[in-house]
Amino acid sequence: MTGRKLIASAVVLALLQIGFLGWIIAGRAAILRGGTEVLLKVEPVDPRDLLRGDYVFLSYEISRLPASLIANIPADRASSADGPVTVRLGKDADGYWRARTAWLGKAPTPAAGGEVDIVGHLSAGWTFAPDTTLSADYGIERFYLPEGEGLAIEQDMRVRPFGVRVAVANDGRAQIKGLMDGDRMLFEEPLY
Repeated sequence: MTGRKLIASAVVLALLQIGFLGWIIAGRAAILRGGTEVLLKVEPVDPRDLLRGDYVFLSYEISRLPASLIANIPADRASSADGPVTVRLGKDADGYWRARTAWLGKAPTPAAGGEVDIVGHLSAGWTFAPDTTLSADYGIERFYLPEGEGLAIEQDMRVRPFGVRVAVANDGRAQIKGLMDGDRMLFEEPLY
């Protein structure tokens, strides 16, 4: 009986692990398939990861949020706490989506037509002075590339405009769909 219980336990554990990994992959694919697509303007930072290969570390215009853009700063709070920030994006005439307003935590109302809410993370310690710029992360700051292409693309990003097509789910989570060189898709993320 002990041997059968051990085998059954191992099978159940293996199925749970496979199910968990499948759930993570399916969640990412669902955002890529059904999320609202936005185009964000990017700036490169660093092109190499020793373990995973070439990548471009991306910084977005929406990564730098003026404190004056945040609509719900508590009057008694001088600096940010570690937590979520919701940024409402709107599409400009040049095709890029830019921050219109932001909230600490959740947005008080759903985004209207032509707008999208993306949820990021704001670290503790940013001052809320009106002239301060806060830095937010959205989980879409790295884009992995085929080996040997990271440095060339990073150099190209410094001389001409690049963008990233991002799918944003209804709950504000974001996934990179592809890297754009102007109007041309350079690399597209597969669903799976």
